[in-house]
Amino acid sequence: MSKQRLYRIQFNSQGQVYEVYARQVSHGNMMGFVEVEKLVFGEKSSVVLDPSEEKLKTEFENVERFYVPLHAVIRIDEVSKQGAARIHAAHGESAKVTPFPLYTVPKP
Repeated sequence: MSKQRLYRIQFNSQGQVYEVYARQVSHGNMMGFVEVEKLVFGEKSSVVLDPSEEKLKTEFENVERFYVPLHAVIRIDEVSKQGAARIHAAHGESAKVTPFPLYTVPKP
């Protein structure tokens, strides 16, 4: 029986760093985006609840798949063991990065 792959994806979103676990990660069909599917969260039977993991569960409750812009991805790792999904404040070098401004085409 083959082992199911597990990925840890870290990405920036709205000034925070999201760290989630998923079974499938690919380049997807949209150019410039990483496609993340089959999110994995911790066991519901555990007594200790992590508030940031609960926030992530609520945020991604009905999401089957989501897309992260390539420039927002910090790191994608294939891991052997699942950790806690979390959200934390961006700090260090990644917090100093200014988002690339969007260019709009002027009307003629």
